[in-house]
Amino acid sequence: MPHDLDILALWQAGVDAVGGDVAVWRTICVGDVPTPDRIIAVGKAATAMAAAATRKWPDVPCLIVTKYHHAAGAPAHAHVIEAAHPVPDAASVKAGQALMDVVDGCQSSCHLLMLVSGGASSLAEVPAPGMSLDALKAETQALLASGAPIREMNTHRTTRSQIKGGKLLSWFKGARVTTLALSDVEGDNLGTIGSGVGNAPDDFTFSFDARIIASNAIARDAVAAASPVPVRTNSETLYADVAELAPQLGHMLRDAAPGLHIFGGEPVVHLPKNPGQGGRNMALGLALAREIAGTEGLRILVAGTDGTDGSTDAAGAIVDGRTWDKSGADALAHADSYPWLKDRGALVVTGPTGTNVMDLLIAHKS
Repeated sequence: MPHDLDILALWQAGVDAVGGDVAVWRTICVGDVPTPDRIIAVGKAATAMAAAATRKWPDVPCLIVTKYHHAAGAPAHAHVIEAAHPVPDAASVKAGQALMDVVDGCQSSCHLLMLVSGGASSLAEVPAPGMSLDALKAETQALLASGAPIREMNTHRTTRSQIKGGKLLSWFKGARVTTLALSDVEGDNLGTIGSGVGNAPDDFTFSFDARIIASNAIARDAVAAASPVPVRTNSETLYADVAELAPQLGHMLRDAAPGLHIFGGEPVVHLPKNPGQGGRNMALGLALAREIAGTEGLRILVAGTDGTDGSTDAAGAIVDGRTWDKSGADALAHADSYPWLKDRGALVVTGPTGTNVMDLLIAHKS
């Protein structure tokens, strides 16, 4: 059994299987999606998703709303708005209003194609009446610091918004909406992805077709299929706090059978006041480094499939039994894992990936 297994290449195999371009192209070419009259793509993977749709329908007007520095490769004719994530900014409000304008402007015979991926909750917003952008930002920052699960956060966001939870499509007066979504939420619920920005309202009268076209399960299965060693674990269980997950996973992996262990999901982190640089994947990677310190023949990668972790340029980290030293405790306590891991060459830096189906943890035990 190889000791030098390239777990980053296995992670990339999982990411490639759920690429926004690949998933949309596969769906519109094999499925029965009719020609749209308008295309809206919103989320971290919006550019890749829109590229596939406009490759098939190059003359259809297209609006793309995505994260800053995620617009490379956008179709030349598309209107692109970049905004902030994970906390909305003024550009997010501009993007939200642009979404409303497109939807409200659709004629009675219109077929609207909605391409939705994670990140849309922050990237596009029209605050509810009486809700200022500053207040919205403060609430978002507090929720992020609290370690609240994404479902809870997105449920809260719908109460503060004029476009979330099906409200955007309440403005639609056309004939048909098709929503194709990449799932970044537990249970692959369209009402939670992007806080339901691509979901239909309760009282809709148009034809509505919604499909989840990529998910964490598809990515994990692709990792398993690419593995040259036996796959011992393949589960979507990364939903607890990092402080709880790390001891559980560390104990399990230290005693695990040789082979590959694959986990998916989206852990949470409770942030201290004035946190440093990092994200949930780097925090989990650093905490796992402490748990497996001194263990031979065990390497662990934990990284976001979207290529970003927190407000950094890294997706996550790769650690082994030699990564940890006692100075890591201070980095964990201050949520400052990024510089600590960077100093030790442990960061995973990939750039935007064109997808977003939560996180992958890949551990190789030799």
